[in-house]
Amino acid sequence: MSEDRARQKEADAAQLQGLGYGQQLLRDMGGFSNFAVSFSIISILTGAVTLYGHGLRFGGPLVMGIGWPLVSLMTLAVAASLAQLASSFPTAGALYHWSAMLGGPRVGFFTAWFNTVGQFAITAGIDYGLAEFVADMLGWSRERGSVLPLYAAILTSHAVLNHVGVRAVAWLNNLSAWYHVAGVAVVIGALVVFAPKQDPAFLLTRFSTESNVYLYGFLIGLLQAQWTFTGYDASAHISEETVDPTRNAPWGIFLSVAVSAVVGYGLLLAVTLAITDLPAAAAAPNPFLHILYTALGPALGGALVWVTIGAMWFCGLSSITSNSRMLFAFARDNGLPASQQLASVSERFKSPYVAVWVSAVGAFLVALWSGAYAAMVALSTLALYASYALPIWVGFRARRSGIWSHQGPWDLGRWSAPINLLALAWCGTITVLFVLPPNELAGYTFAGALGLLAIYWWAAQRHTFVGPKVTLLKAPPVPGQGPSSAA
Repeated sequence: MSEDRARQKEADAAQLQGLGYGQQLLRDMGGFSNFAVSFSIISILTGAVTLYGHGLRFGGPLVMGIGWPLVSLMTLAVAASLAQLASSFPTAGALYHWSAMLGGPRVGFFTAWFNTVGQFAITAGIDYGLAEFVADMLGWSRERGSVLPLYAAILTSHAVLNHVGVRAVAWLNNLSAWYHVAGVAVVIGALVVFAPKQDPAFLLTRFSTESNVYLYGFLIGLLQAQWTFTGYDASAHISEETVDPTRNAPWGIFLSVAVSAVVGYGLLLAVTLAITDLPAAAAAPNPFLHILYTALGPALGGALVWVTIGAMWFCGLSSITSNSRMLFAFARDNGLPASQQLASVSERFKSPYVAVWVSAVGAFLVALWSGAYAAMVALSTLALYASYALPIWVGFRARRSGIWSHQGPWDLGRWSAPINLLALAWCGTITVLFVLPPNELAGYTFAGALGLLAIYWWAAQRHTFVGPKVTLLKAPPVPGQGPSSAA
């Protein structure tokens, strides 16, 4: 280890101590590794692919041609708003800590639970979608009896690696980032060279088999892009494992969205322009497979699907990493049942191993509860964006009131207020969109969870849960100094 890196780690540990926590997790990730985790969870070869049929059936090519860039721009506002918070408060608790520091324990409590539910659901969506793709490629039925054993095996592989291989997971996340870029390049290259191509105007085609009102179908179809752009808060959750997190974590958040937006758009354009028969593609059980098979033949098309399946596996691995760090941080502040166990760190592997396995079990239970794949992804989008909106909102208010007066090195400056407000408006928009039919189950589940959390807060936690070790008054704690508390 170089002397500069060693000194930086010491400074990072002192900064964490100033926020009220000792250095328990292995701090070994550089900037690229931090970016790679969020980039892998966004995984354009997962969200954009597993929900390709959803977008195609509800809104047709226009969802790919116009919907993707629209969602990308709005998501960048959310990512930038979260990035400036991550730069000021680099802890594993991330969104939960920001909300509690700037808005009080109650806001922190609900942020933590929304993020936890969302992360269970996003892991379920990733790994269940992967299990369905594997079943398709093996010629198995998509009936739950066939898919659930595959799903359980995939979740187990991710949990085992996150338990015993912290360094291996970091290395695999680095590999995952390059794998995704290379995989997208191979798919685009094959389609450009070998596939028949539609005229570019085809991307403006309005088509819907699911809605009599096209605008409604188009808006519901945006779930394809919006679910893809989830999980990038992972860069903040692994702040305590990242060297120089006040710079690397915010850039990891922002760049993971920006790079995914550009690379993902190229993928969607190539796939959509390769459609030879739009009604047939939309009617296929797996439209993505159908397009690759008809455009490239079963041999090359099938090989590219297996490449995509590899990317999905990497995506699920990173999702368990992020989920377990959120649970660990929340439990560390006694915010969960069995907090002492959930906050345990393996002496041998330096991983929050109990939280890892609870993350896997939680994801499995979400799949059992929801049953429908679209319900899993809609629920994850709702819950995660609720957990994004709360810290952005309290941060916006704290900044205007002067409570949060000292920002980190990654800051939006005078653009902070308009970007924060745009982010909040978009979070509100998608919250409404993704509880409408056919996503009522996600809406009911989210509403039920909110009701139960409200009861749990008022009955058991409002007098006992105090949140993070540090609460913000007029300025954040100075790195190296002890924690402060609200008056």
